[in-house]
Amino acid sequence: MALTTYIKGRAYDWSHAIGRAAANGTGFNYPQTMCLGNDGDIFVANRGNENTFAMRVNRVKIGGPGEEELLAEFCTYGETDGHSIWPFGVAVDKHDTVYVTDEWTNTVSVFDAAGKFIRKWGTPGSGPGELKNPAGIICDAGDNVIVVDSGNDRLQVFTPDGKALTQCGRSGSGEGEFNKPWGITLDNEGNIYVADWKNHRVQKLSPSGEFIMSIGKYGTLPVPENAFAVTYLGPFISHTDPPGYPKAGILNHPTDVAVDPDGDIYVADWGNHRLCIFDADGTPLTHLVGDAQVMSKWGQQSIDANPDMMKAYRRARNLEPLWRFCFPTAVDFDPKTDRIIVADSQRNRLQIYRKVRDYVDFQANL
Repeated sequence: MALTTYIKGRAYDWSHAIGRAAANGTGFNYPQTMCLGNDGDIFVANRGNENTFAMRVNRVKIGGPGEEELLAEFCTYGETDGHSIWPFGVAVDKHDTVYVTDEWTNTVSVFDAAGKFIRKWGTPGSGPGELKNPAGIICDAGDNVIVVDSGNDRLQVFTPDGKALTQCGRSGSGEGEFNKPWGITLDNEGNIYVADWKNHRVQKLSPSGEFIMSIGKYGTLPVPENAFAVTYLGPFISHTDPPGYPKAGILNHPTDVAVDPDGDIYVADWGNHRLCIFDADGTPLTHLVGDAQVMSKWGQQSIDANPDMMKAYRRARNLEPLWRFCFPTAVDFDPKTDRIIVADSQRNRLQIYRKVRDYVDFQANL
């Protein structure tokens, strides 16, 4: 893929990357979900693991290339109030209140924008208002909190203090049914989009939870003959797509979804290691596979501080595998900057693109 991808009057320009692997501080550790704050900062829920215990939420200023800055770090590993075991979803309301789901404890913890703990709510179970493995979370225009109750294959709506209001969805593969749903977003009209992970699709629902449409269908990508090996580190694909390369309508365990003001839909196609883009009607447009050809500021700092790391980096015969997405888990769109932000989980970084409308191609002298 090129640094600029053009399709039907839109262009997607790769901007820069943010992050590096870090158990704390300036970096990420298996970023799981993320959301934009009201001032454009990004809140990232880090999954961590049993070896790093790097579970946490960090608030990061995005800025331009090389301008990222760590602003806060909270909801770190632990069992007491203000901590988490398996943080999953993160959301911010219009008052800068932060909500974090914990898949292990089946709770939602509430913080202020600086990371100060306020309260916690949630009871494990499958009854009304109870939670089982809560995943994505988002705040609607009325300050209610919509939780993807993944283990119960449903959505639940709560007040900010945890009072259950309503729910929709059930287990299955039909319209309005879910199988381990993951990420969630809202469009400008309040319609709900859910990444239906094990059904390999995104579902669009009305603000009241009624089914509107399904986006995507199951499919995996072929491995070109001249590709590098596909490993747990990601797809080391060839420079050019082979004939018949599947379009963006093919999804393999999608994890998250975002919608821009034009109605274009962005899906983190986790199992296919890419970001798929659809128009407002659900028609596939294109896909992005990651283009981090320039090291992030924090990544470069690691290399500058470790000569052996630089030696290993310079011995790599082909750097293209490092550019690509590896199991991207989350996506968000910033309408103030037209930025598409993708959580590149196995690379412990964010990759940022910019949507360009009315793109005019360059004039080549032939």
